Amino acid sequence: MSNKDLLDNIKKLREMTGVGFKDCKVALDETKGDIEKSIEFLRKKGIAKASKKMSRTASEGLALVKEDNGQVSLIEINSETDFVAKNQDFINFCKELSELNFVTKGNLEKLNDTKMNNGILVKDNLVNLIAKIGEKITIRRANFFDNLTGQNFAYVHSAIEKGIGKIISVVKIDGISKENNTNIGSKVAMHITALNPLAIEKDKIDKAIIDKELEIIKAEITNSGKPVDMAEKIAKGKISKFLNDNSLLNQLWIMDPKKKVSEILKENSSEKPLQILDFIRYKVGEGI
Repeated sequence: MSNKDLLDNIKKLREMTGVGFKDCKVALDETKGDIEKSIEFLRKKGIAKASKKMSRTASEGLALVKEDNGQVSLIEINSETDFVAKNQDFINFCKELSELNFVTKGNLEKLNDTKMNNGILVKDNLVNLIAKIGEKITIRRANFFDNLTGQNFAYVHSAIEKGIGKIISVVKIDGISKENNTNIGSKVAMHITALNPLAIEKDKIDKAIIDKELEIIKAEITNSGKPVDMAEKIAKGKISKFLNDNSLLNQLWIMDPKKKVSEILKENSSEKPLQILDFIRYKVGEGI
């Protein structure tokens, strides 16, 4: 190998792994210039490099949903940049993880210890991918909806491929039959994607969230110069609106803002009332 070829390969290997010049040269010498084998050779150094990357924020990436036989799995895998989220190696990794996540029923511990198609564990393939791409990549969260009760419906906002996007919602509804509107499930999932409720009902919203919101509301009113007795009354009205705006059943229906979601469910019920049993909404990077 000429000096120019060696330098070109060192540059390429550094870009792919983030490993230093000297270590890349040693790896290429050991593998007679084979890039893929050099990446394997640098795995331990890649792990060390990846560990440093873990201090960086991974708030981009993809969310993926898989549906089969009435069951649904959901997973989010993060990267540092949207550029990497469009990388084919990253996308292929995410697709295979989505399939495995369905099998492991949203259990991340089991998922990490599951072998992928290449015979290597998920957690080791993750390290290799970090070393190769040179960015922090994390398997952030996963969920699974069984088919024992109700029916599951998923919606992917602006899907880049089937079941892959940046915002995905899944909802479990009981009471849907052939006689009533079977499209209502998908519409509710779409509504959840758009309006991001915190819970199904008002009394299920996390008390810590309510207390924090109330604290902000009271401070805002007090700072505006309103009397204390008036501030309490205004705060009560504002927190009531907050609870309605953030509880799914009390939200205004995205497709008809004159009606609440609870009214839409009632209108689409037949012999058995429609009931939302559970839901989840993933927006890539939200809360990171």
